[in-house]
Amino acid sequence: MPLTVGFDLDMTLIDPRPGMVRAFEVLEAETGIPLDGEEFAANLGPPLPTVFAGYGLDQDTIDALVTRFRVIYPEAVVPATVDLPGAAEALAAVRAAGGRTLVVTGKYAPNAELHLRALGWTVDEVVGELWSSGKGAALREHGASIYVGDHVGDMKGARAAGAVAVGVTTGPCTTDELSVAGADVVLADLTGFPAWLDQHLSGHRDVAAG
Repeated sequence: MPLTVGFDLDMTLIDPRPGMVRAFEVLEAETGIPLDGEEFAANLGPPLPTVFAGYGLDQDTIDALVTRFRVIYPEAVVPATVDLPGAAEALAAVRAAGGRTLVVTGKYAPNAELHLRALGWTVDEVVGELWSSGKGAALREHGASIYVGDHVGDMKGARAAGAVAVGVTTGPCTTDELSVAGADVVLADLTGFPAWLDQHLSGHRDVAAG
């Protein structure tokens, strides 16, 4: 089966935190609901409905906030987002190995695609609005044998798909937290991913040759 590597987006490939804070400030100003953008940005991972539910809001209000967030996102978040160290090189390493790249994220897919275009990145598939072990179905569907993410939920998604779970500590979770959640390997950031991938694939080639 051809190599397919899945990546999470926020705090794995990109750092959208300043724009996330700004988006929450806009929502707070428009609605009068006290929203903690700093807390949200520091703990990216869970989907927006889950985040807003944590404020004790009713479902209609949650739905309205999610819809409005997605509308203001392109101007509030995308221009303020930067790529994380090694992200472009990690995607390139998969392509250099003859593989396919897949982004599986809790983010609304059209906004995820805006980030990719803004950074000039091309991936083969983008799947949005999935979280934690729920990511497993998409990873299996697209044949991903490796999934890379920064959150314990990403490690659970990789395990649910039977994929190698690669953690990076560029997000809110520590090495120990990622390992306990099922990470097979934990990297400081994606700068170490190309060398790890080469070693991983070499091991598989050696086994096949043997």
